[in-house]
Amino acid sequence: MEIIELKHPFQHKTPAASACALGFFDGVHRGHRQVIRAACRTAEEKGLKKAVMTFYPHPKEVLRGEQAEYLTTLEQKIELLRAEGIDYLFLVTFSEEFAGLTPQQFVDEYVIGLQIKHVTAGFDYSFGHKGKGTMETFPFHSRGQVSSETVDEFQENDQKISSTAVRQCLHNGDVEMAATLLGRHYEIKGTVVHGEKRGRTIGFPTANVAIPVKQLAPANGVYAVTAEVDGFIHHGVANIGIAPTFKSDGKRTLEVNLFDFDKDIYGRECNVSFLKHIRPEKKFGSADELKQQISADAEHARKHLQQYQEKRNT
Repeated sequence: MEIIELKHPFQHKTPAASACALGFFDGVHRGHRQVIRAACRTAEEKGLKKAVMTFYPHPKEVLRGEQAEYLTTLEQKIELLRAEGIDYLFLVTFSEEFAGLTPQQFVDEYVIGLQIKHVTAGFDYSFGHKGKGTMETFPFHSRGQVSSETVDEFQENDQKISSTAVRQCLHNGDVEMAATLLGRHYEIKGTVVHGEKRGRTIGFPTANVAIPVKQLAPANGVYAVTAEVDGFIHHGVANIGIAPTFKSDGKRTLEVNLFDFDKDIYGRECNVSFLKHIRPEKKFGSADELKQQISADAEHARKHLQQYQEKRNT
């Protein structure tokens, strides 16, 4: 996959003709993949390159000064798109200058100008200043030079599959439903950093995984997780929260206890996948009471992860 970074105004060697999926694609969930795969099918039918055009940062950060809750870091999004087998990733820097383009300018410069011969987008995709361009107006702006396909809203069991729906699941701690919408378990990838090492004092050492600043973490609580470190997958139990049993600065942390693991992994990348919510975070009356509860949580997580592994092996 060739990553073509574009910042307005841009000058770039014209790529080969392509069919391109357009969208922000935060989370690259099952609905997004419907759009991307439709573009890929058209590319194969017409002998074109397979392409995706996405944007960073989120428009509301640029236009409204609000912090977005990303479901994927840019690095994660790139890797998920790479897995779709595309040839070109047009990565556009979303800026005030870019947002000021008219729909016609966007189509002329970022579609026709990039040799895109076919575009695919979701039913609610908009482009140009104040989103005045839509998939209904696209044929007018492309003047017959670019074909287009609009992918309808994707629902399953009366559940709309959208980034908003995934975020709501995570806010509720419902990582299992989030996984259903995403088509994979929700992940947080961060560096293992030094914490206060309280877990060691009660017999449950944890890896303190730094949560990427703009990425949405699931609701505070305890979860059954898997964690990838140095290419190996480990089972474990994780706590997201503020550690209310001890003196807390109110900062949320992600602490992962990996089962049957005692290696020093400070400074390593750890990719944590959330499989099941076990319980909300709570304050305990003593360290002994907390220790008993963590032991029970770990046993709960082990049983769930064993069942999960058995299903995968069948």
